[in-house]
Amino acid sequence: MTQSRKPVEVAVTQNSVVRPARMGPLAVLPVFFPLEGRKVLLAGGSDAAAWKAELLAASGAQVHVYAEDLSSSMEKLLLSGSVKGAFVHHKRPWALDCFDALALAIADAATDAEAKAFYCAAKAAGVPVNVIDNPPFCDFQFGSIVNRSPVVIGISTNGVAPILGQAIRRRIETLLSPRLADWAQLAGKVRERVLERLQPGPQRRRFWEQFTELVFSDREASGAEDSILDLMDETAQCQGADTGSVTLVGAGPGCAELLTLKAVRALQGADVILFDDLVADEVLELARREAKRMMVGKRGGRESCKQEDINNLMVDLAKKGKNVVRLKSGDPMIFGRAGEEIARLRAEGIAVSVVPGVTAAAAMASQLGVSLTHRDLAQAVRFVTGHSKKGDLPDTVDWNGLADPVTTTIFYMGGRMAGRISDQLQKAGRSAQTPVVVMAGITRAGEKHWCGVLGDLEAGVAQLDTLEPVLIGVGEVFVDDSVSVSDLVREDPQVLELIAK
Repeated sequence: MTQSRKPVEVAVTQNSVVRPARMGPLAVLPVFFPLEGRKVLLAGGSDAAAWKAELLAASGAQVHVYAEDLSSSMEKLLLSGSVKGAFVHHKRPWALDCFDALALAIADAATDAEAKAFYCAAKAAGVPVNVIDNPPFCDFQFGSIVNRSPVVIGISTNGVAPILGQAIRRRIETLLSPRLADWAQLAGKVRERVLERLQPGPQRRRFWEQFTELVFSDREASGAEDSILDLMDETAQCQGADTGSVTLVGAGPGCAELLTLKAVRALQGADVILFDDLVADEVLELARREAKRMMVGKRGGRESCKQEDINNLMVDLAKKGKNVVRLKSGDPMIFGRAGEEIARLRAEGIAVSVVPGVTAAAAMASQLGVSLTHRDLAQAVRFVTGHSKKGDLPDTVDWNGLADPVTTTIFYMGGRMAGRISDQLQKAGRSAQTPVVVMAGITRAGEKHWCGVLGDLEAGVAQLDTLEPVLIGVGEVFVDDSVSVSDLVREDPQVLELIAK
């Protein structure tokens, strides 16, 4: 008999992977340094110096360039001017008198001796210094930048892998729409009214979370100010500051890279996260650091939290004004008891939303490189639970329908019932030679799988020797990948009939 347990907050330990006790070590401190109207010294007229000059001026700095000779890039830059700051060219080398009232000092030095001299002069004047591409003579470094100003993202590898930093920047660029800049500017316009209109804490956070949902939608920021003001009024009038919400979030099969962007945003906005045993640590690491994490796992045949306790906890937390994320392995709407949780929350008048996740069957197909609905082999796919409330096979399963040779069937949580699943399918007419695959720990480091035929299913599950939930795939699509079934079918359409037999 399965023992019950109460939801429990995850303890914080120094070596905890789930939630570190404090900020981990940083190679550098990421800071954002305002330069508007401030004086910056740039020694050198090279192409590398030109890029730094453009960057500094774009931040609003008055860039004083000391160089007798200028590259063509620097000449063009000085002639065209800056979008924000200004350039002043001094046709002479830098000297000690150049370091007065500076915010920063940057140089493109031809030799280490010149670099050392510039570095020492800047240090003596108390000015932060950077010698381009010469880390020993740098107080700070320039990272890769994603510009959605007023949103600015800086990426640093502490000088050890600049190409990696550029690759990270490119990946972020693909994720962030250019519209983000317009939305950020709109946020700045309405910020004062938000502070006046909405109460501190949950009410303001709720508004900004809804604002963020609009930011990452396909809407344009232009012309949206009236809608944002309406949203502010609705937040103030229709929802009290003490009313929270619940979001059911699909964590996928384990690999954090399979999370949706919306799931990550939900984790970043959570006050409390109620997570299952099967949720991977790397997924929880993406959550807001201040969020409380509580384990409410349910595992077949093992000590588990009662569903009613979980429902009560969600209601209690939401009524205290908390933004609750119910984090479930896979997809919340597939064998995740989401229906029961949604019904209870709605009955209590608590706002509830759902963020879908990658379900285990889809992850299995991806890992195996198998299409569950390969048009030559399967015209339907079914997801079936491998156990009922009583811990046995469900009484209502249509075994005759599952025995259809052109249907792919995926049994969730069916490990302990593997032998009976095999027997029932064969009694309904499914061939003992039907290909099957069994997987556990899908997309995780300890992933296991077994391939065979239906007649050997029980023995195959036993070979995995795992405590992880088991997924069983049955159907012609799981035929040994050393055989190209598509090619065989094209050559001889009777192959399908032979497989079915």
